[in-house]
Formats: sequence, C-alpha cells, structure tokens
Amino acid sequence: MSLNIYLAGQIHDDWRQQLKKKAADKNLDIQFTGPQEEHDLSDDIGEKILGEQPNQKYRDDVGASVNNFRTDILMNKADAVIALFGESYKQWNTAMDAGIAIGLNKPLILVRPEKLIHPLKELSNKATITVENLDQALQVLEYYYK
Repeated sequence: MSLNIYLAGQIHDDWRQQLKKKAADKNLDIQFTGPQEEHDLSDDIGEKILGEQPNQKYRDDVGASVNNFRTDILMNKADAVIALFGESYKQWNTAMDAGIAIGLNKPLILVRPEKLIHPLKELSNKATITVENLDQALQVLEYYYK
C-alpha cells in the first residue's frame, strides 16, 4: 500500500524534509516527489539545455518549459498531492500545481494557515481536504493505512 505523494509549494525552506522525517518516524510507506528544490538549477535549466537566450522573457520561458515537463511527469505518477501555502512567499506555483492536481482528479490536501482562508476559499473548496498545518496533512495520509 505504498503511496507516491507530490509535494507542491515553495522551495525556500525545509518543510518537505520535515514532512518526510515525520512520515519516516511513523513508518509510513510513502515516496515523496516535488518540484526542483535547487532554485538556481530550476531557474537555469532552460539555458543549460538550449543555450543562452536573448533576454529574460525567453530565459524564463525555456526554463518553465523544462520545469513543467518534469512536474507533468511527477504529478501524473502521484497518487495524491499536498499543496502547502505559507505566509512568507508568493504562491503562484503552488496554486498552479494545486489546480493541475484538481484537473487530474488527484486527491489534494491543501495546507493553509487560518490567515489565508479567504484568499484560498475557491481552491480550498475544490481540494479533497483542507488542513491548517503539516501535522494534520500527515494525519490524513496516516489514516490511509488504517
């Protein structure tokens, strides 16, 4: 009963490692995937493959294409998605990944603090379940194994 969970959300802190450790401590059979966490590689990958681009618009576009290729594969393989919305960073990629999960009919655990109830109300309404923290998200995953 192994699970493959895609972890959508910002890449600027260690929330993924925290969740993975807590899942391992509970002996949950879960493989976690997610976006490229090395920020510079994520930004530079298009030019690393296709060469220098004429300006920032094209640089971002080719980088996004490679990142979207990777995300599409991993998201399609995922059994479910956890999308973490925090208070410290812009969350455009998280919102996009959550929308993709909904479009793919992937079970979606949306994690958002109480402060973001209003701005995320429509997305929360489409999620399978909305929780306020990672411990609650892990409890949802843990319930799968009971």
